[in-house]
Amino acid sequence: MNEVTDTVPVRILVVDDHTLFRRGLTALLSRDATLLVVGDAADAGEAQRRAAQLQPDLILLDNHMPGVNGVDALPALRQAAPAARVMMLTVSEDEADLAAALRGGACGYLLKTMEGDALVAAIRRAMRGASVVAEEMTDKLVAAYRGAAAAPVENGPPPLPVSPMEQLSPREREILRGIARGASNKEIARELGIAETTVKIHVQHVLRKLDVSSRVQAAVVATAQGLS
Repeated sequence: MNEVTDTVPVRILVVDDHTLFRRGLTALLSRDATLLVVGDAADAGEAQRRAAQLQPDLILLDNHMPGVNGVDALPALRQAAPAARVMMLTVSEDEADLAAALRGGACGYLLKTMEGDALVAAIRRAMRGASVVAEEMTDKLVAAYRGAAAAPVENGPPPLPVSPMEQLSPREREILRGIARGASNKEIARELGIAETTVKIHVQHVLRKLDVSSRVQAAVVATAQGLS
């Protein structure tokens, strides 16, 4: 694994299903002479093949991709490129995704909302052996750790059921309020000041957590819970 130096750049593989994001991220990282994007991939299968071929120093991995999610692809990627460090770069602020990524061997968990300079700094820290977690996720990391520590022992009493609404993050609750009002993804994105693609991903998370298949069903749940 390369050190971050002026003479030996860190070789990076970018994995994300959005072509424009991959290109933009590649252009951003290329501004720094100590970083070199050697390849990219749009899904987990392609990422595994490219990782085996290129043997990068660092893999920047999105979580929500078609087919296999990033956190589920971690074991195969680490096997394909054993020396590479894998850092999640995602829109997901889900505590379960964070915990799964760190359990799967990711060296960090960053959000796509971060600034470019902060991302470069995080890469440098990761390549020096540090574990890097987005500041916004720190409380959730502590909560995930406490949850694991408090898990019942084998043959102990079963955990109390968790309401689907309680599984929603604050951002997902905002998205659900918009759905309940009948707002479109574009309207929700404008209201919250985030990208429409980010809203789309959050909507998918909301539907999955509420165990419903449509926005109408989600709106019904929200109304029944008094969230609208």
